[in-house]
Amino acid sequence: MTMKSFLIDLTRCTACRGCQIACKQWNKLPATETSNWGSHQNPKELNPDTYKLVRFEERIIEEKLHWLFFPEQCRHCVDPPCKAVGDGFAEGAVIQDPETGAVYYTDLSKEIDTDDPEELCPYNIPRRNPETGIWSKCTMCNDRVKNGLKPACVQVCPTGTMEFGDREDILVLAQKRLETVKKDFPKAQLINEDTVNVIYLVGYDPAEYYEYLMADAGSLAPSLFHRRQMFAGLRRMHRTG
Repeated sequence: MTMKSFLIDLTRCTACRGCQIACKQWNKLPATETSNWGSHQNPKELNPDTYKLVRFEERIIEEKLHWLFFPEQCRHCVDPPCKAVGDGFAEGAVIQDPETGAVYYTDLSKEIDTDDPEELCPYNIPRRNPETGIWSKCTMCNDRVKNGLKPACVQVCPTGTMEFGDREDILVLAQKRLETVKKDFPKAQLINEDTVNVIYLVGYDPAEYYEYLMADAGSLAPSLFHRRQMFAGLRRMHRTG
């Protein structure tokens, strides 16, 4: 088995939210109680029981109204910064499957001493359960993938917005799709395709969709890793001393 990747073409997304529901069903996640906050987007934010969220933005671009939809999820970074941080607190808190590239959190993630998702992830993805302290997010449906199935969200997508397969094949498909999309969306681009395994194709400026659609894993400064690892080392010394 080789490393896997998604291609998510936002020019095809209709915000049906089938992916959001399929994620809930497969992962046996409870519903999130919501209320009307002035948007079709619900829930308002990712949370420990919502790994995938279709974001809605109403934008005026070139004097025309556009609905922009962004099915947000973990990017499963090729070199995940959250793992570097997690390892500073507890080996095994964050796992990256060496075959598929899937990144997921274990019960040991409760040892990670921060409540700020941005200290783990430049895309602001993982969420901490306030009761257990355990962090969670999309797992790439690694259990399905290991058994030859597509992730649940990809399986149900009715518009071809989501594709999934071997990373090499997805990178080729992404470039071909970009060439096609540029005919109607001259500003189309692929987002962080060299550093993530969830590659978004956007038709407009990424900032129009959501502030964290594009990010830089290097924005988590090395000093953060060193500081976390230093404190984690001191705690281990205290426990064993």
